[in-house]
Amino acid sequence: MSAQITRRTLLTGLAGGAAIASLPGRAEAAPTPELWEHWSYSDPRTLARIDHSAFDRFLRRYLKTRPVTGGIDSLFHYSAVTGEDRAALDGYVAALSDEPITQYPRSEQLAYWVNFYNALVLQQVLKVYPVASIRDVDLSGAFFTGGPWAKRLVTVERRALSLNDIEHRILRPIWRDPRLHYVLNCAAMGCPHLVPEALDARRLEDQLDAAATAFINHPRNLRMRFNGLRVSSIYVWYERDFGYGRRAVLDHLRRYATASRADLLAELDDWASHDYDWRLNDYAPLQG
Repeated sequence: MSAQITRRTLLTGLAGGAAIASLPGRAEAAPTPELWEHWSYSDPRTLARIDHSAFDRFLRRYLKTRPVTGGIDSLFHYSAVTGEDRAALDGYVAALSDEPITQYPRSEQLAYWVNFYNALVLQQVLKVYPVASIRDVDLSGAFFTGGPWAKRLVTVERRALSLNDIEHRILRPIWRDPRLHYVLNCAAMGCPHLVPEALDARRLEDQLDAAATAFINHPRNLRMRFNGLRVSSIYVWYERDFGYGRRAVLDHLRRYATASRADLLAELDDWASHDYDWRLNDYAPLQG
């Protein structure tokens, strides 16, 4: 049987398991991108820009770094968020919901959807915090749903949208850029870090490249084990977005690898295993 998984179904399957999921190198895949046609429209003539300064301030205030062996973790200080700043985040989400986004050029749209996705994830976690994992965010009222991915959280241009819609029906099918996976944050330790500033339509290429470089060169995401290379599960779930086959994925990794990482990848054409850490990317429990 084909192993078609979403973040939600993977989380459900791990409900009784460890926070760090260690999996063999099976041929699993995320959902095929399916374009929601309405969101394919854009207007390259528009000069207007969307203001993401509120989200930029929010990220700069609450993102904290922690050194780890061979790298740095970027964590979010959920417990420190004030009521005033939660209201500011809610206001930012509401403002984005009111934007006629199909009337903007592609660069503004990309920054909009990524910032919107990340802001929504933070908003949902803050509503129920403290939690140990994003998989504990139950929006259905049922005993366990495995995260907030499927619930329609916002309405844009009179269309109700979920996080899955933004990722799999808008971002992935329209842009077809593997670097998107380095800027979409699902509030998990294994997820690419939150970019420490809002995405900006004027600097997208630099921001996407920087996020790719940071993720690929972090020791959590590529490391040699006794039985071979272990990679982040992102490269298995979304393999088709990075290229056709594992060699193509490894070529993608080499493109952004620094010297030590490049040496690790030099002679490889496959990996041995993959894993993912679903613990919340929370700064507070790591203090004191």
